[in-house]
Amino acid sequence: MSTAAAPVPVPPTLSPTGTPAVPAVPAAAAAPARAGSLLHRRPVRLVLGLLVPALLLAAWQLAAAAGTFSPVQLPSPAAVYTAAADLLQRGQLGRHVAISTQRVLIGFALGSALGLALGALLGLSRLAETLLGPAIGALRAVPSLAWVPLLILWLKIGEDSKITLITIGAFFPVFTTVALALRHVDRNLVEAARAFGLHGLKLLTTVQLPAVVPAVFSGLRLALAQSWLFLVAAELIASSMGLGFLLTDSQNNGRTDRLFLAIILLAVLGKATDAVLGLAQNRAVKKWT
Repeated sequence: MSTAAAPVPVPPTLSPTGTPAVPAVPAAAAAPARAGSLLHRRPVRLVLGLLVPALLLAAWQLAAAAGTFSPVQLPSPAAVYTAAADLLQRGQLGRHVAISTQRVLIGFALGSALGLALGALLGLSRLAETLLGPAIGALRAVPSLAWVPLLILWLKIGEDSKITLITIGAFFPVFTTVALALRHVDRNLVEAARAFGLHGLKLLTTVQLPAVVPAVFSGLRLALAQSWLFLVAAELIASSMGLGFLLTDSQNNGRTDRLFLAIILLAVLGKATDAVLGLAQNRAVKKWT
């Protein structure tokens, strides 16, 4: 009766110095690791992030130089820069930017605070969710421009109506994300906190809100983007300054260069404020999670 031969152990390969040699990592496996480590470097991410805008700018310049579109339809980047320099020299560009930014930040702060409070209430209370959930869900479906005539009727054409509209836009993303996140907090974690004597507001601020910090900041970033979107609608309410006013005034006067300038400024300001909020998110996540 034959038996299977036991496998013969293979001795490790020795290097010239007499120590076991480390197996070589295949190049195909090492390449993704190197690429991943490069993407963790801030300068590399910055360069890659600027790549697409640079390509779009080059394509814009080529299209304008080739005469594919008329200057009224597509002004050159130089024409937009000249329009910006002209408004800056007159002292108007800084005021447009400052007024719009102020409106967005005030409306965002008010809407986020209300969204956080009501989201926490509905996320923690089944009764409040049953009473208020359907009504708030219906209001969320109302388009932004539908609020404009009502706000003019109630609050006239001053700053209050504009900030209120932006507040409405910022409210719903925060409210929705906070309410949904709090409903899904680990029940075992909550019960353990209650066993240590935490209840009510202390339980909310100590356990439940820190558990949903990533979701809260996701709602805040959505609310900030929504605030910039609602700004243009808000500045349709008889504005004489602001980037939304600059958009509509440029359209009415056929100044496509200024129209492009307003769009670019809205994009840059939106991204800049989102980046600041992203830094706050990173710090909060490190602290609370």
